[in-house]
Amino acid sequence: MTNALLEDLQWRGLLYQQTDEEGMEKLLTEESVSLYVGVDPTADSMHIGHIVPMLTLRRFQQAGHRPILVVGGATGMIGDPSGRQSERSLLTAEQIDNNVAGIKKQLEQIFDFSEGENGAKLVNNYDWVGKLSTIEFLRDYGKLININYMLSKDTIASRLESGLSFTEFTYTLIQGLDFNHLYDHYNVKIQVGGSDQWGNITTGLEVIRKTHDEEAKAFGFTIPLVTKSDGTKFGKTAGGAIWLDPEKTSPYEFYQFWLNTADADVIKYLKIFTFLSREDIESLAEKVESEPHLREAQKTLAAEMTKLIHGEAGLDQALRITAALFSGDLKSLSADEMKVAFSGVPSVELLKEEKNIVDLLVEANISSSKRQAREDVTNGAISINGEKVKDLDYVVDAKDRMEDAFAIIRRGKKKYHMVKFN
Repeated sequence: MTNALLEDLQWRGLLYQQTDEEGMEKLLTEESVSLYVGVDPTADSMHIGHIVPMLTLRRFQQAGHRPILVVGGATGMIGDPSGRQSERSLLTAEQIDNNVAGIKKQLEQIFDFSEGENGAKLVNNYDWVGKLSTIEFLRDYGKLININYMLSKDTIASRLESGLSFTEFTYTLIQGLDFNHLYDHYNVKIQVGGSDQWGNITTGLEVIRKTHDEEAKAFGFTIPLVTKSDGTKFGKTAGGAIWLDPEKTSPYEFYQFWLNTADADVIKYLKIFTFLSREDIESLAEKVESEPHLREAQKTLAAEMTKLIHGEAGLDQALRITAALFSGDLKSLSADEMKVAFSGVPSVELLKEEKNIVDLLVEANISSSKRQAREDVTNGAISINGEKVKDLDYVVDAKDRMEDAFAIIRRGKKKYHMVKFN
């Protein structure tokens, strides 16, 4: 393999299946090409499981090629059977439009959409699939693909026992129609997808082959499924998926997810997710071996990913909250940052009234008894919003309520509680 881009992808572990390895390498070496990846708008945000193909396409853009990003307004209404054992819930056109808008905003964080030969372009497959009548679809595309060919696809075969509607059965053909449309109208030569998209990609190549007289130069490759070294699923936490939308996963939580990467996984993730050079990553790999306690590789991964998705402002907020929690100095945080930082700590609701500190500690289940509460206060173990309270007669009132709604109480070094007042 002599193509520098493909060599880099291989080193990063981003090449899995290829339809024609030699042909694709020849194409990429000889010319700048357009290539595409698709995402169905099943939610109003992507999560980190979606972004590996996107980041891979961004690498192609950096090498001078043109990314075409397909948001599946049409296919999102149908439902991809890949990797599922049951039918997806059908979304309304209004839900799809809302989801498309959310995803578009996130793609603009990753790609360069500026005018130019390799500026990224966002298209919605509803714009061409939505114009087809049922008769046109069946005559122009249904005739191209044999049922036996479709049944041989893993995504379809794996669903035959549990059940597969005709709607989801047609998904692979509609995605094949997409590749054909993009080949004709945007000169797209390569489709990229996750490993579960192999069947859909090869269907697209089959549609292109059967609708063109000339020898069509189209290719596809997939990216391996990202896994954790302990065998558990990547991108999931006890709280659920790690979303790109800051309203669903705050920049701080996003940063912490990457910061908590295991030593066994961190170099692999730096290769897959960041745009750091080979030299930088190999240098960090040495530090994982020689100075694992410094967690420099994890800090670099967390910073690179948070900056990419949430910008410098998001990274700054994440670092500020992280530093404040580490030092115990909460006074530097705003009310909004406090809410983000302590969204996962135990919370209790109390009436909005003046209350002695000892009584409040017991009522909020922060201290087990009044005697324990008095000990905690006199020993300097209690702080409210970062300020120590050592006076047994201290009264918690409006001055302690952030936004007149909540207070963060710490007992000891690390036990935080959120008291919400109503």
